[in-house]
Amino acid sequence: MVHSDHSITFRFKARAARAVNLLFGEWDIKPQGLTRDTAGIWSITIPPVSPDVYSYLFTIDGVAVPDMNNPVIKTGTQLYQSVVEVPGSDRPRFDEVQNVSHGSLISHQFQSASLRRTRKYVVYLPPQYFAEPKRRFPVLVLRHGGGDDETSWTQAAGKADVILDNLIARKKAVPMIVVMPNGLVDGTWASGSTPEGMQLLEQEMLKEILPAVEQTYRTLPGRENHAITGLSMGGGQAFVMGLRNLNRFAWVGEFSAGLLSDKDFQMDALLPRIVSSSNLNPQLRLFWIGCGTADPRYPGHLVLADQLRKKGVKFEFHDDPGGHEWKVWRLQLDGFLQKVFQQ
Repeated sequence: MVHSDHSITFRFKARAARAVNLLFGEWDIKPQGLTRDTAGIWSITIPPVSPDVYSYLFTIDGVAVPDMNNPVIKTGTQLYQSVVEVPGSDRPRFDEVQNVSHGSLISHQFQSASLRRTRKYVVYLPPQYFAEPKRRFPVLVLRHGGGDDETSWTQAAGKADVILDNLIARKKAVPMIVVMPNGLVDGTWASGSTPEGMQLLEQEMLKEILPAVEQTYRTLPGRENHAITGLSMGGGQAFVMGLRNLNRFAWVGEFSAGLLSDKDFQMDALLPRIVSSSNLNPQLRLFWIGCGTADPRYPGHLVLADQLRKKGVKFEFHDDPGGHEWKVWRLQLDGFLQKVFQQ
């Protein structure tokens, strides 16, 4: 229960439990003990928090469980956490559903020749797609992180469609089609970050998913009308796939990519003869590097930024308070969307 002062009361019924704790948030979590009443209801009221989207779990005698009375759940390759929203005080948050025109989400299933199995991707269509039937739109490829799937960017924690709806309504973003592929190869977290896995996913995106999207929807042609970005694992994918295919993408971004901040990351080995000022500066309309300041990947991102500067490559570096968590990635996406496809 979210109260008017933005404090939150959590309750959990467990008559036989000896101890119940609340794990609130995604980063730097400290267990908070609940108190049991005579009916076996455990409860806690936490102090007021800022308007935002929060994840939480309970531990019952040491076993982590979601809130079974809250159907809003963060999922991916597994069920992760329950989600609670604290609304904006004076005005809605940038990632809060508002009274604006809303886009549409469409799920596609196909037989992937690259991966030899049935796969899925999700497409966001802006409100203008059906309101202006002769109009064509640019395309953004938005990739998810490890442990997530093609739906994660539009679930309760990601809110990509909500963020874009609000920006388009305020004329802060260009109406665009967003394609959200599945970024895992075999279901394991690491599968989408290996060189072999990225090669397969790149072929699937370029030869199967994007051609199908362009055949099905009214898209604008040319590299100036194609962008790619993503978070964590998907950020590394977007960085590599985007720079390897400058003939297809003029706008490239990444948020909190572990691959790029790894001490063993060799940019020239993975992207030979690509990362130079003469290659990138004339071709990239936007090169976005972003990370949370409390993320263990942040120091590696500072090193990456220094390497790019030494090569004379132009880019934008964006950091936000927070760790490796959705509140950072929602902010990063909000900023990226306000720049991409702008004249």
